[in-house]
Amino acid sequence: MELSRRTFSTLAGTAALGLALGGGSAGSPDAYAAHVVPTGPPPAPPGADGLPHTIGYDRYSLLVDGRRLVLWSGEMHPFRLPSPSLWRDVLQKMRAFGYNAVSIYVSWNYHSPAQGHYDFTGVRDLDLFLRTAAETGLYVILRPGPYINAEIDAGGFPGWLTATKGTARTADPTYLSHVDEWLTQVNSIVSKHLFTRGTGTVLLYQIENEYDAQTTQPTGAAYMSHLYKKVRADGIDVPLFHNDKGRNGYWTPGSFDTGGDTSGWLYGFDGYPTPTQPPPDWGHFGIGGAKGGATASPKTPGFVPEFGGGWFDPWGGSWFEGKGYAESRRTRDAAYERRFYLTNLANGLTLHNVYMTFGGTSWGWLPAPVVYTSYDYGAAFDEGRNPTAKLVPMHQLGHLLRTVPDFAKLDRAADVTVDGLKAYHLTNADTGSHVYVLRNDSAADVTSTLSTANDDIEVSVPAQDARLLVTQLALGERKLRYSTATPMMVLTAGRQDIAVFAGRRGEMAHAVVECPEEPVVTRLDAQAAWVWDRGILHVTVPLGIGGLTRVLVQGGGVDNPLLLVFADEAGSVRLWPYETGSGTALVYGPALLREATVSGTTAHLTGDTIGETGLEVWGPRGITEVTWNGQAVPATVTNAFSLRSNPDALLPGVPPVPLPALDGWRRKVENQEAAVAFDDSKWTQANRTSSFSTTAVPSGQPVLFADDYGFHYGDVWYRGRFTTAATDALESVTLAYSTGTQGLLMAWLDGEPLGTHRMPVPTTSSVRQGSWTAKATLTVPEKLRTTGPHVLSVLVRRMQHDQDGKALDTHKAARGLTAVTFKGASPKVSWRLQGEAAPDPVRGPQNNGGLYGEREGWHLPDFPDSGWDAVTLPHADKRQGVAWYRTTFKLAVDTGIDASIGLVLDDDPARAYRVQIFLNGWNMGQYINDVGPQHTFALPNGILRTRGTNTLALAVLSDGTTPAGPKDVRLTLMGSAAGGVPVTPVASPGR
Repeated sequence: MELSRRTFSTLAGTAALGLALGGGSAGSPDAYAAHVVPTGPPPAPPGADGLPHTIGYDRYSLLVDGRRLVLWSGEMHPFRLPSPSLWRDVLQKMRAFGYNAVSIYVSWNYHSPAQGHYDFTGVRDLDLFLRTAAETGLYVILRPGPYINAEIDAGGFPGWLTATKGTARTADPTYLSHVDEWLTQVNSIVSKHLFTRGTGTVLLYQIENEYDAQTTQPTGAAYMSHLYKKVRADGIDVPLFHNDKGRNGYWTPGSFDTGGDTSGWLYGFDGYPTPTQPPPDWGHFGIGGAKGGATASPKTPGFVPEFGGGWFDPWGGSWFEGKGYAESRRTRDAAYERRFYLTNLANGLTLHNVYMTFGGTSWGWLPAPVVYTSYDYGAAFDEGRNPTAKLVPMHQLGHLLRTVPDFAKLDRAADVTVDGLKAYHLTNADTGSHVYVLRNDSAADVTSTLSTANDDIEVSVPAQDARLLVTQLALGERKLRYSTATPMMVLTAGRQDIAVFAGRRGEMAHAVVECPEEPVVTRLDAQAAWVWDRGILHVTVPLGIGGLTRVLVQGGGVDNPLLLVFADEAGSVRLWPYETGSGTALVYGPALLREATVSGTTAHLTGDTIGETGLEVWGPRGITEVTWNGQAVPATVTNAFSLRSNPDALLPGVPPVPLPALDGWRRKVENQEAAVAFDDSKWTQANRTSSFSTTAVPSGQPVLFADDYGFHYGDVWYRGRFTTAATDALESVTLAYSTGTQGLLMAWLDGEPLGTHRMPVPTTSSVRQGSWTAKATLTVPEKLRTTGPHVLSVLVRRMQHDQDGKALDTHKAARGLTAVTFKGASPKVSWRLQGEAAPDPVRGPQNNGGLYGEREGWHLPDFPDSGWDAVTLPHADKRQGVAWYRTTFKLAVDTGIDASIGLVLDDDPARAYRVQIFLNGWNMGQYINDVGPQHTFALPNGILRTRGTNTLALAVLSDGTTPAGPKDVRLTLMGSAAGGVPVTPVASPGR
C-alpha cells in the first residue's frame, strides 16, 4: 500500500590579479563594460577543484567565472564552537537550508597568547575550517580584522596588545608592526584556500571592521591603505571590502590609495534595524547618495556584510526583559526575516550576510563586557545547533536565489500601488520576469489586489510580514504567469523540470502556467484541482493538507515534463535540493539532508531525522535504489518520476536520550592567598611607575593594572604588605578598581574578611558601557587596628577588556586595582600580584584565570580530589571567597545520535554568587545567580564525551552577603537527532 501524503506528513519530523578580479571603481569603467553580462545559470557550488576562477562584479551582482551570483551568506564564528568536528555539522546545515556562503571572523586574541606567538592548531585550526567549508560547498567571506569587535574581549585584540605602545586602529608604526605580523600569519593560511586559485572557496576578504574613525583625516586613509597593500602583498587576490558601520559612504572605491589596483574593492555597510520599525530602504528605493546604503557605491553591487539575524543580550538581560535569547528570537522571527530581507533584496542588496546565523558560545574569557557566555543571538540555528522556525524563510529564499538566476540582475520597475501594503516592483530585462515584494507593516492581516500588466492578483499578507511574488518566470521550458504562493526553487532533475511553491498551511495557492497547447495534466495528489483554458493552466491547491501536493504537466509541445510541487512551511523545510556529480537531486522527508551522491543506480543519502518519516527522491535518470546513512531503504519508482520509500520502510526517528543525575560531589575551599602566612615570594612585584593604559597612574603609587604585568584574563590576586605605627589610627581602606561589566572585588586584612564590592547591573541605557570604575571603602575592624605589619589581600574579578569601536584605545583601560588609600594612616605598601598562569597549550589563553584552584589544576579532569569533602547539593554557606565543587558523570548516547546537551544551574535569585563552569578542564562560561539571565550552558560534543566519563568542576565565588553555593545543577537535552556527524574528541589534557 502506498504511503499517503497525509500519513507521510504526520510521520515526518519537523590567474593574475587582473584576471582573477573584475570590477569598477570611481573614475574607471564598469567591469565587463565591453559586454553586459546577461542573466544566465548561476555558477555551480564551489569547491577546491584545482581550477583557476575569476571573481568580478558590476552594479548588480558578483560575477563568478562570468556568471551572476547572489551571495546568500550566514555568519558563524569557529572560535565560538570549540569542537572542530561540529564545524562540519553547522556548515552542512547552513548549505542544506539554502545558504551558499559562510562569513567568519578570525580573532587575533584567540590565536596569539603572547607577542610573537601564534597558534593555529586544535580548536584554532583555521586551515581545517577552510577545508571543511570547501568540502561542504560553501563560499567563505573571511574577516580577520585586525579589529573585529564581535562582542569579544577587546574587540579581538590580543591581551598583550593592551600593554603596548602605539595607538591602535591608526597608522601608528608600532601598531602597524604588530598588525603586519598578525596578517602575515593569517594570510599564509588563507592564501592556500583562495577560490581564484581553485585551492579553496575564500571568495571575499575584509580589512578592518566598522572603521568610522579618522574617516576625513590622513591617518585613517593611510591606515586603510596600509592594510589593503599588506593583504595584496601577501598574495590575497580575491576582492577586498570593508563594512561601513552604517550608511555613511565611508571607504567607498577611490577613497584611499590601493596602489593602482582599481578593480578589487567593494563597499559594504552593516545594518541592524529594530523590528518595531518598518524595514528601511537602503538601496533602490531609498534616499540615494553616500548615505543611501547600496547607492553609495553605484558601480559595485549592493553589499550588506552584516544584517541583523538577531541581537545580543547583556548581563541582566534588560534589553529582552530578562527573557534572554528566546525573546530575541521571538522579536526577530521568521516574519521579521521576510519583511526585512525581502526589502533588502528589493533594494538591490545581492550580497547579503546574516549576522548571526549560528551564534554559539563565548566560552571562557572570550566575551566582551557587554555580553554573557551565551552568544545564541536569537539566531536561525540555536546554541545547541538546532534548526529553529527562523529557517523557514531562509530556506525558501536561499534555494530560490540559488536556483532562479533572475534575482541577480533586477532593476527598479514602474511603481505599483496595492491597498494596505507597501509594494516594490522590479524586473529583469533579460528574462522579462517581474518581482514584487508586498509588505504588510500593520498589525492586521491584509488581503488586497496586485494589478500587473496581465492580471489582477488577489494576495493576502499576514500582519507584520511580507510576500514575494514573481510573474513571467521561467519554469524550465515553461513559463509561470503568476502564483499566489511564493516560488521556492526551480530545478531540473533527470529530464524533468521541478518547480516548488510554498506558503502558509491552509492557504489556497493559485498557480498559473502558460501552456499555448493543451498539456496532459496529472493530479498526483487528491488535494489539487486544475483547469486549462485558452493557453493557460490554472492549478489550485490548499497548502499543507496531506503534506506535499504534486501536479505533473506533460506534453503540449514541450519536451520536459514539469512537476509542480506545493508545500506549506512545514513541508518546505523537508525539501532538500542537492547538486551531485551526476546531476541535481531533490529529497523530501527527513529533517536534514547533509550529502547526496549517486553511484550507478543508487542514490546514497546522509542526514538527520527527528521523527519517523518517509523518503522521496527525484534525481538523475536511472536511479532505482536509495540508501540512508548507509542503510538500504526499500523504495518504488512513482508516477511523479521519483523514488519513494515503501510504506513499511520509514526512516527511524530519534530515540530518547537518557541523562544521568549529577551527584557524588566533592568540595574544597580556597582563599589561601588571604592568609598572612601565604608565600607570595614568587608573585610579580608591582613596581612599574608608568603605563600605556588609557587609565591614569595615581601620583605616588605604583602601577597596579593587571595587564601591565602580563595578566590579561580572568581573576587577579593582590597582596600588599605595610606596617602601621603607634601614631596611626587606621579606620578604613579605599580600593579603587576598574573592570568590565559585572566586575567584583573582595578584600581581607590579615586573613580576616573586610568585605566586597561589585559593579552595578547594567540598565538599558548602560549596557554598552565596557569599562566600569568604582571606589570601595571598607571599614577596618577594631581588632585589626593594631600596630605593626599587616597583609592586605584583594581578589578582583576583572571581567573583560572593553572593545575599541571608536578607535580611542578603550581596550587599554585598566583592569584590576588602580589605587589604594587609607583613612587614619598613610603606610607605604609593597605590592605583589598574581593572575593566570602560563596559557593552557591546548585550551588557549582565554581558558584560565588567576584563582588558586585554576593555577593548581583543580579544574582538570585528572586532578586527585579524593581528599576533598563529600557533599550533596543543594549546598550553601555564608562566606566570602571561593569554593570548588567537582563530580564526574558518564554518558552512553547511542552511536548515530547527535545529542546536544547543556548544563542548567538554578537557585533563588536573592542569593549572590557566581560560578565558573569547567567541563573536562574547559572553561565553558560564567553563571551569575542574582543577575542572569543565563541558566543553561551548552556543552559541545567533543569537549563533552557523549560516550564516556566527564569531569565537571564548579568554581563558586561568593561575596559573603548571602548564603551561597550551587542548588539545582543538572544536565538537559537541548536537542537531538538521528544522524549527525562523526565527532572526534577534543583534547582535554590533565596537568
